[in-house]
Amino acid sequence: MKLRVIFLVLFLLLSQAEAFSFNGEVVGVLEGSAIEVVRLGKAQRIHLYGLDCPEKGQPYGDDVKPAVSALVFAMEVTVEPHGKDKYGRIMADVLLADGTNVSHVLVKEGRCWWARKSAPDDAELERLELEAREAKKGLWEDPEPIPPWEFRKTQRKRFP
Repeated sequence: MKLRVIFLVLFLLLSQAEAFSFNGEVVGVLEGSAIEVVRLGKAQRIHLYGLDCPEKGQPYGDDVKPAVSALVFAMEVTVEPHGKDKYGRIMADVLLADGTNVSHVLVKEGRCWWARKSAPDDAELERLELEAREAKKGLWEDPEPIPPWEFRKTQRKRFP
C-alpha cells in the first residue's frame, strides 16, 4: 500500500512538472518565440511567454531568430512556466542568469508584438511595446506593420 501511494505521489509531481520553475541550457532556437531547453536530460520546447513574433517571409521575420540565438543559445536560463500552448509547448518566462526576461528584451527592441491573447494582463509587455512603438524601434519603423496573426491568416488563404 505504501509503495502504491509513493508511486501515485511521484506520478502527480511529474505530471505537474511544467508548473515548476527549472534551470537548463538552451540547445536550440526553433523560431523567434520558441526555444529548446534541456531539462532532466531531455530537450523541452518552450514558447516565450507573451510574444508573437513576425513569421519567416514577413518583414522583420528573418531578424528574430538570430536575435533570440544571440541572447540565449548555449546559455543557462531559468524557465518560469505559465502553462502550455495549443501545441503542447511550455509557455514560460525565460530569464537569463542576470534576471533579464528574454520576452521583455524582444518586445523592447521592437522585434516582437506583445501577445495580448496569451498574456492579456502583462502590464510590463504592454508598456515595453508602447515605448518601442513610440520610439519607432525595430518593426515599428514601419508605419503599418502587419501583425503575425494577420499575416498567418493571409497565408492560410493562399495555401488551404
